[in-house]
Amino acid sequence: MRDPLREQWVSPAQLVVIKVGTNVLADSRGQIDRARMQSLADQIERLQRSGRRVALVSSGAIGAGVGQLGLPQRPGELPQLQACAAVGQSRLMQLYQECFAPHGRAVAQILLTAGDFEHRVRYLNVRNTIHALFEYGALPIINENDTVSVAEIKFGDNDHLAALVTNLLRAPLLVLLTNVDGLYSDDPRLNPDASLLPTVEKIDSRILALAASTRSSLGTGGMRSKLKAAQLVTAAGEAVVIANGRWDHVLDRLFAAEPLGTLFLPHGEDLPAWKRWLGFTVRPKGTLHIDAGAQRALLEQRKSLLPVGVVRIDGNFTKGDLVAICGPEGQEIARGLSNYSAAEAQRIRGLTSTQIRERFGQLPYAEIVHRDNLVIIG
Repeated sequence: MRDPLREQWVSPAQLVVIKVGTNVLADSRGQIDRARMQSLADQIERLQRSGRRVALVSSGAIGAGVGQLGLPQRPGELPQLQACAAVGQSRLMQLYQECFAPHGRAVAQILLTAGDFEHRVRYLNVRNTIHALFEYGALPIINENDTVSVAEIKFGDNDHLAALVTNLLRAPLLVLLTNVDGLYSDDPRLNPDASLLPTVEKIDSRILALAASTRSSLGTGGMRSKLKAAQLVTAAGEAVVIANGRWDHVLDRLFAAEPLGTLFLPHGEDLPAWKRWLGFTVRPKGTLHIDAGAQRALLEQRKSLLPVGVVRIDGNFTKGDLVAICGPEGQEIARGLSNYSAAEAQRIRGLTSTQIRERFGQLPYAEIVHRDNLVIIG
C-alpha cells in the first residue's frame, strides 16, 4: 500500500541524508552486525543507482571501538570514550568500504565538529567537498569527530549532526534510522496500548512531551534528540522520516511510499543559504525574551524586533552576535543578529522609540534585531 503523503515527500526526493544509529548497526553484544550493514549498503546503492544523491551520517564509531577492544560495555569517562572512538572509526570505515566494494562504490570519510558548522568559511568548504564527492560518484560518510570533540560526546548526538547536514545541503529529506518503529503516543516498552503516529504535521510541546528521556546503551541519542532534529529540519522546509533501521529492506520500502515509521511534514519556508546558516547552525550567544505583542509582530507581520517588545535579556553578547528570541511561554521562535550588545540592549529594553530619544537621544538603530537579519524557527 502506497501512502499519498509519502508519495509526495519521500519518493520524489533526489537528495537524501540518511542517519544510521548505533543500535541499528550493533547486535545484542555491541558488535557491528555485518549482515545488517551490508543490507543497508545494498539499499543505499540502489538509491544512488536510481539517480539520487545520498549523504550517510553514521554513528557506531564508539560502539565499534567497544567491540574491537573487547570491553563489556560502553565506558563512562571521556578519555575512554575518545579512545573507543579512535579505534572504532577506522574499523567502521573499513566495514563500509567492504560493504560497498562489490558495487564499485567509493566511500569517503568526513569527520566534523560543531566549529566546522559555526565558522562560515569552513561551513561552505564542507558543503563544497560533499558536492564534489557527489560529482565523483562517491558516498560521503559523515560522523562527529568524537576523538577531539569534547562537548559533542558529552552533550551532542548524530541526530543533530544529521539535521545540520540536511540544512547544509538543502536536502529535501532526512531519514533517521533507529531501533524503534517511529514516534508513539506513549513509550511502547512500558505501555502495550501505545500507537504509532504515522504522520506529524508540526512538532510542538505536545509532540515533544511524547518522547521519553531515554538513551540507548551504545548511542548518545534518544527519541527526544530525534524530535529536536526533526524540528530543525521541518522548520527549514524539509521533511523527516523516523523509522526502524532493523526492518528488512526499510529504505527500499520507504522510497516505495510504504507507510512505515513516522513522517514529519515540513512547515517552514524555504530559506536562502545565508539565513539557513544563521537560523539553524550557529549557536546563539544570548537570549531575548519578548512579549505577546512583539511575538505577533515577528510571526504574523514579519516585522523587526523593537526594544519595546523585549522584557528580559540573558547572556553576555556583543553587537553583531546571534541571539535567540523566545516568546512569552519560553519557546524559541526566532534567531537574529543583535544591533546592540547585551548591556546596550538592557538599557533600552521595554522602551518606546519616543522614550529612548528622550532618555538617550538618537540611537544608531531603531530595532534590536532587523528583520533582514532575523529567521523564524518556531
